[in-house]
Amino acid sequence: MKKLLILFTICSIAATAAYSQQDDTYYKDDESTVTVKSNVAPPPLPDYVQPPCPGDGYLWTPGYWAWGAGGYYWVPGVWIMPPAVDLLWTPGYWGFYGGYYGWHVGYWGPHIGYYGGVADGFGYYGTGFYGGRWEGGHFRYNTAVWRVGGGVHNVYNDRSVVRNVSVHASFNGPGGVKYRPSGGEVGAMHENHTPMSQAHVAHETNMGGEKTQFHAATNGHPAVHSMSTPGGARFNAGGHAVGGAPRGGGGGGAHGGGGGRR
Repeated sequence: MKKLLILFTICSIAATAAYSQQDDTYYKDDESTVTVKSNVAPPPLPDYVQPPCPGDGYLWTPGYWAWGAGGYYWVPGVWIMPPAVDLLWTPGYWGFYGGYYGWHVGYWGPHIGYYGGVADGFGYYGTGFYGGRWEGGHFRYNTAVWRVGGGVHNVYNDRSVVRNVSVHASFNGPGGVKYRPSGGEVGAMHENHTPMSQAHVAHETNMGGEKTQFHAATNGHPAVHSMSTPGGARFNAGGHAVGGAPRGGGGGGAHGGGGGRR
């Protein structure tokens, strides 16, 4: 009996140690900034085509799964005018904290912070950002990564940063992404941030009122995957306009890059 007890104790300690070691591959020090909680894991990120940038100055904010009374619903990726020059968008992300999944709201800041290691696509590959850069008060678009319209002129093409990411996990934690922030990302997390604009917040709220955006109703295939601007043109996964003619869009065809989410 004693041998069995000792063996059970050893196995329990080994299992606990193994779990703790595995758990250390995830990041939990950001739990204080959780704004929404869910006891259900967020669905995988869908693949979709990025619509062309509507004009100089707009920055792309990737789509994500939000949690509402009816479960998870897809908030389309959308082009947003940043609140000031030299600011970049750090996407929101989900993390697992032992008993629940917590959402961290995206924000504007001088540097890209931690966003869970989640590969949102379009230059947001889980760490850092490769869709373009600010130069002299103007944003320059990397057309190897972002799709731009004919009205966008500050462009360059750097294909060396393009990555083919196959992981569709939408959260950091067991069963999702294993990634801990770098020192630079931790520093960016503690910089002064500018929150989402009212238009951006309304964009999320409005999507929560449309049944065709909910995972439970569409099995992970929302009707609208992306939009030109908040309240603007709507596009399906293939990048085709839905719900009428495009509104608020930019110039003609794309100038390279920016195909699917990956």
